[in-house]
Amino acid sequence: MQPILDRLEQLCQEALRQIQNAAEPVVLEGLRVQYLGRKGKLAEFTAQMGQIPQADRPAVGDAINRVKQTVTTAFQERQAGFSARPPGKQFAFDITLPGIPQPIGHLHPLTQVIEQICEVFKGLGFVVVEGPEIETDRYNFEALNIPADHPSRDSFDTFYLEGGEYLLRSQTSTVQIRMMEKTKPPLAIVAPGKVFRPDAVDASHSFMFHQIEGLLVDKGVTFSHLKGALDLFAKRLFGKETKIRFRPHYFPFTEPSAEVDVSCLLCQGKGCSVCGRKGWLEIMGAGMVHPNVFRAVGYDPKKYTGFAFGMGIERIAMLKYGIEDIRLFFENDVRFLEQF
Repeated sequence: MQPILDRLEQLCQEALRQIQNAAEPVVLEGLRVQYLGRKGKLAEFTAQMGQIPQADRPAVGDAINRVKQTVTTAFQERQAGFSARPPGKQFAFDITLPGIPQPIGHLHPLTQVIEQICEVFKGLGFVVVEGPEIETDRYNFEALNIPADHPSRDSFDTFYLEGGEYLLRSQTSTVQIRMMEKTKPPLAIVAPGKVFRPDAVDASHSFMFHQIEGLLVDKGVTFSHLKGALDLFAKRLFGKETKIRFRPHYFPFTEPSAEVDVSCLLCQGKGCSVCGRKGWLEIMGAGMVHPNVFRAVGYDPKKYTGFAFGMGIERIAMLKYGIEDIRLFFENDVRFLEQF
């Protein structure tokens, strides 16, 4: 019997020493399992009770229980010591060591351009507004004076949702209609957002891209006001030396209408390969709001006039930064994005 009692005492002293030297809670938990667990060292002694003579079993059993109680108490006291540590000293590591630096991102180049454009027009008194990307035929076509037989209404040119009642907006002009329906003149807004058209993806086209549409309505608004606002916009965005020109064009929702060009940013209008030797780069469409659009929203076209304009953000960003492929904006290549 004595050899068993000696081994129990040796086991107890070994456990107490290791528990006292445990530096971390995780180490202490490992010792608890090692000595007090169902398959631990004390359990091995309990499993050998059947091999001990009947007369010696009570003494050996008492010894096992005493060791178990002693080790359990030591474990609980050591565990309480860890819990009582001051904040910041729960773990054995140097908190003064430098951390692992994490890269800090920034705004996407398209978002940057949107904000730059909006800031220019906010300085002119315009308000930035947004609208839904899923629209009805009324807001996307009918109220914008786009006739039922217009090619843009064909399913080849517009994303219609199942059932045909709704569609993905093909222009942010829809926001202009929504704002005019619930706001009386004077009104000055710019509406940035995504638009969708079933274009084949290539270096200059995408089925999803971004637009900013602008609208100003009041008494006595003229084409001169439009030209002045866009001239200031071009100079603020592209530089003080930038010039603009208007070319006659047709849009169903404006009359008269024009395509707006800026002098080439690379050659300053002298002619180069980027501008096709013409010295000019197209940036947007614009014009005076068509009377039929005013009638659709309940405005009196004899009392109010207004101008509208719309531009593709990707187009502006490509011109501003000399980017030749629109797909770069959407591929999420960090090597491209981190340049802005």
